[in-house]
Amino acid sequence: QVQLVESGGGLVQPGGSLRLSCAASGSIFRVNIMGWYRQAPGKERELVAAITSGVDTNYADSVKGRFTISRDNAKNTVYLQMNSLKLEDTAVYYCNADIVTMVSRDDYWGQGTQVTVSS
Repeated sequence: QVQLVESGGGLVQPGGSLRLSCAASGSIFRVNIMGWYRQAPGKERELVAAITSGVDTNYADSVKGRFTISRDNAKNTVYLQMNSLKLEDTAVYYCNADIVTMVSRDDYWGQGTQVTVSS
């Protein structure tokens, strides 16, 4: 069974920084693209950033220049470094990964971690 476990959320003041981590575990053969999504109250879930196994990256326009996604393939872990945080970055952040096991290929989600930007 595959699991994604996130950590690193919390409360931060505007202009501050947080680093999110998401580790995939279980009977994994290969992890393809990994990404971070977020969902604010009353809004749809949106892509924040994604990274391929070859470390090509993609960012939402709203976070370009402030957030950096990276991954450690040996640890099946993806990170999101968030700098210059704004009030509008407040949301539940979800990790997502396209994972191949010995029997299937599926899309997995973490449980979500709350990020609150407030003064």
